[in-house]
Amino acid sequence: MSHPRSTRYDSATRQLEKATARTAAGARGAVGTVAVVAASFGAVPPVSLSWLVPLLAIHLALTAGYARVWWRTALVPPRLVAADVAVTLALCLAQRFLVAEESLASGASWVSGLVTMTIILAGISWRPALAVPVGLAVAGAFAAGVRLASATQDVVVPTGIHLVQLLAIVMLMTLLRRSSADTDAFLERSVRAEIALMVERLRREDQLKQVGSIHETALHTLGMVGLGTYDRPTPTLAAQVRTDLAALEKLRDTPGGGTPGGDSAPIALDALLDEVAGRVSGLDVRTSLVAETVPGDVAERFARAVTEALANVALHAGVHEAEVVSTRRGGDIVVEVADSGRGFDQDRLPPDRFGVRGSILDMMRSLPNGGARISSSSQGTRVSLWWRP
Repeated sequence: MSHPRSTRYDSATRQLEKATARTAAGARGAVGTVAVVAASFGAVPPVSLSWLVPLLAIHLALTAGYARVWWRTALVPPRLVAADVAVTLALCLAQRFLVAEESLASGASWVSGLVTMTIILAGISWRPALAVPVGLAVAGAFAAGVRLASATQDVVVPTGIHLVQLLAIVMLMTLLRRSSADTDAFLERSVRAEIALMVERLRREDQLKQVGSIHETALHTLGMVGLGTYDRPTPTLAAQVRTDLAALEKLRDTPGGGTPGGDSAPIALDALLDEVAGRVSGLDVRTSLVAETVPGDVAERFARAVTEALANVALHAGVHEAEVVSTRRGGDIVVEVADSGRGFDQDRLPPDRFGVRGSILDMMRSLPNGGARISSSSQGTRVSLWWRP
C-alpha cells in the first residue's frame, strides 16, 4: 500500500545547521580532550601549574558542553562558542606559561590545535561578518603569544596556515548556506504547488458534483415534459424551469468556474485540511472538522499554515500525536493545531526560523480579516488560525 507523499519538506537550512553543529561539536570535544591530555603530559618547566590548571579546568568545562551538544544532536549555543573564543584567546596569549619550549619550536603545540578548532567553529556558527574578525583575532593572538614566549620563534608560517583555514571554512559555509537556501526556496515552491493542485482537484470535484446535481434536476424536468406529465404550460412547470435556469446561470457565473485555477473559486476547507493532515509523515493526526466552504486563496493559506504547524510538531515537539480542529466562533472560521509536546519560547526563536513567522503568523495576518496566534508552554503548543468571511 503506497502512502501519500507529505506536503511538507524538512528545511535544508535546518538540516545543514544540525549536521554541521553535531560534526563540529564532536570534533571540538575530541580535540579538547586530546589537548587536555597533551597539556598534562607536557607540563614541564617553564610551564606554570598555577596558570595551566585553572585554564585547563575552564577549557575542560567547555569541552563537556560540546560533548553534551553532540550527544543531544542539538545546535551549538552561540554563548558556548563565544566563551570558547574567549578562553582560546587567553590560552594563546598565555602560551609562555602553558607550553614547553620544545612544543613551541615545533609549531605543533596543543594550543595550536585549539586555535584551528576555534576558527572552524566560528566559521560554522557565525556569518562571515562576525566569523572573519573573530578568526583574525584568534590567529593574531596565537602569533602574539608565541612571540611573547620566545622572540625568535617564527610566526609567519602558523599565521598563514590559520588564515588559510579561516578562508576555507568561511567560503565553504557560505557556499553551503547559499545552496541550502536555494534548496529551501525550491522545496517551498513545490509545497505551494502541491497544495494548489490539491485545492484545484477538490474545487473541480465540487464543481462536478454541482453540475451533476443541476443536470439531474434539469433532465428530470425535461423528462416529466416528455412523458406528458405537463400537457400544457402551468405555473408549477414555469417555476421549476426558472429554478433550473437560475442554477445553471449561477454555476456559469461562479468565479473560477470556467477557468482552471481561479483563486476565488470556493473550496471545501474541511476536505482540504483532512487531506493535509493525512500527509504528514511520522505523526498521527486526529481531525475534527466542520464543513466549511471558503475561497480558494483562503483555503490555500489555511492549508499552508496547518502544514507548517504540523511539521513543527513532528520535528520539535517530541510527540507523535497532534490534533486539528475547525469550528465557527463568533462569525470567524477558526482552525487550531494542538499538541502536548515540550513547547517552545517564541521570543527565543532563531532569526532564520521563518516557518513560524512567515508560513504561519505573517501569512495568516496578511489575509484580510485573517489572523493567527501561537500559545506554547511545557505542556504543549496550540496554533490558532482564523478568518472572517
